[in-house]
Parts: sequence; C-alpha cells; structure tokens
Amino acid sequence: MPDPTGLLEQALFHPAEAEPSSGDDLRADLAAAGADFRAARYQALGQRLPALIGTAEATRSTATGTAGEQVHAAAARAYVLAAELALKQHADIAWVAAGRALTAARASGDPVATGEAARVLAITMRRAGRTDAAIDLLRRIAQPLIEQRGVEPRAVGASLLMTAAYTAACGHHRADALDLMAGAEQTVTGLQTGPGQRLFTVDATSEQLHLYWIGVNNALGTPDEGVQHAARINPRALPTAERRARLGTDVARMWHQLDDPRRTFTALRMVEQAAPEEVRRPALRAMTADLLYRPAPLSGVREFARRTGAVGV
Repeated sequence: MPDPTGLLEQALFHPAEAEPSSGDDLRADLAAAGADFRAARYQALGQRLPALIGTAEATRSTATGTAGEQVHAAAARAYVLAAELALKQHADIAWVAAGRALTAARASGDPVATGEAARVLAITMRRAGRTDAAIDLLRRIAQPLIEQRGVEPRAVGASLLMTAAYTAACGHHRADALDLMAGAEQTVTGLQTGPGQRLFTVDATSEQLHLYWIGVNNALGTPDEGVQHAARINPRALPTAERRARLGTDVARMWHQLDDPRRTFTALRMVEQAAPEEVRRPALRAMTADLLYRPAPLSGVREFARRTGAVGV
C-alpha cells in the first residue's frame, strides 16, 4: 500500500494552482476530509488533501472581513488534518503542516482553531524531543480556553491538557503528567457535550480521559496502572474509527509492555477491525513483527503480519 503522504508532500512544497471557492463549498470539502480522517481512510485523505489545501490557499488570498476569518479557520483545519496524517506515518512534513496550521489559525482569530493547530504542532515538537517546549505551548494555549464560558473552547482546552499530559509522560515527568490529567478531568467533568459539539479530531469525554490514561501510563512505564482504565472503556462509546483504533493501539502497547503476547495480538486485531489502514502504520507493523519473530509465535500471527505488511519489518 503506497504512503498516503506522498501527494501531500508535493502539495505543501509545490502546490498546484487552484481557483478560489465559496465558503460553503470549502466547508463541505473540509467536512469530507474530516470524515475521511475520523473513519481512518488515510489513502483517501491523502488523495483529497492536496486539492483542499490548494483551494483553501487560493480562497484565503481573496476573502476579507468575517468571510476571510472563516476561510483562514478552514485552511487551518485542512493543515491540521495534513499534520495528523503525516504524524500517523511518522513523516517529517508534519512540521510544515503543523506550522502552517497555527499561522492560519492565528490569522482567523478563532481560539478553537488555534487550539487544534497548537495540539498537532506540540505533537511534532514532542517527537523531535522538545518535550518541555511542547508542554509549555499546550499549557499557555489551554488555560484561556478553559476559562471561557463556551463548551467548545473548554473542550479544546481539555484536549490540549490531555495531550500535554501524554507529552509530559513521554518526557518521564510523572508529576506534571498526573497534574495535567487531573486538570483535564476537572474540565471534562464540568462539560455538557453532545453530538453537535464534537471537536474536529479529538473529543473531550470521559472515554477519551480513560484512553489518555492508558497512554500516559504506558509512557511512564506503569502499564499495569492502565489496565483498569482499559476495562472502563466501551469501544462503541468512542465516536470514530480512528479513536477506536487508537484504543486498540494503546491497549496493544500496554499488553506488549506487560509481556502478554496473546492479549497484544487480540488488541492488534481490534485495531484492524476498527480501521484496516491504521494497523499498517510503522509502529504497529513493528509490534506485529516482534510477535511474529518470537520463539513460539501465536497461531494466526504470520497471516496477520502478511496481511498488514509487517513481514520483513
């Protein structure tokens, strides 16, 4: 299966000429791209994003006033999706997409778009080893969002705190990670969210909190503490295929650290069932290969490895 970021790299550095679009058409195209991401249709998303980004940039150059701010926000969210896709593939162009997302979001004046862009930029910073700077960025942008009255800004703030907590855990800052998760829990508890208030990529719900707790404990080297959180999540309560696949991924990592290959394999198959393209990501193929090359591999692992491209990793 080809790398879904191949066309995206071309679009970021050598964009094709595009015509401006109406705000309604741009929002419709953006909604379709968002649906691809949430359904973990990464090949389709990689095909769709170049045209979307080109149209968004062409429209930004002509729109002014309130309409211009809305177009800037739409462009920011297109770049957020580009960064999310690049991060899934561990591609360096995530830096470019995330930086452009934040620039467009700030031009829009929309604090929610700015928060979403900051989240993907912080993830790229974390992966580059700039953990402290990423945590600082997330904290600075989350705090004013949490203090607002609206549900959506506070939900974005909560998602930023969860990302900051995971970032702190990856940097082995246990106290900071626990403190940030406590802040996220406090914020989520006070929210009244509904289907019409869903965020662009990550919801702020109790299920997401438990999901992040699994990741935080994996990163801190205490995967046994994540088992209780995994048991509390109903996968069907997670709203998208991408999030259900993330649950399977984090649970697989948890059991892998706990040296339980059978449960690791069960979780990997859960990822495949939720989102077949997700299980072909580099990190999951490496985990599958580890199961395959153990002295006594489980029944079905070899077929799974072939099916998901892990053979030879």
